[in-house]
Amino acid sequence: MQSPPDPAATALRLVELKLEHRDLDAAIAKLQADIEADELSIKRMKKRKLALKDAIAKLESALIPDEPA
Repeated sequence: MQSPPDPAATALRLVELKLEHRDLDAAIAKLQADIEADELSIKRMKKRKLALKDAIAKLESALIPDEPA
């Protein structure tokens, strides 16, 4: 049987993902300002950023305790 996730570890991972998301956002903005930027790299970064956003949302919902109906 799988034990419930550790809230502290989940919160730490959430902070790490948010930092990576913010850093990617800055990197994308910097690349987009460059006229000679590689469009494929920008698309990959945006895809990674979207995946991070999904992972962040999943972790945030995992931190919210289930309420009895």
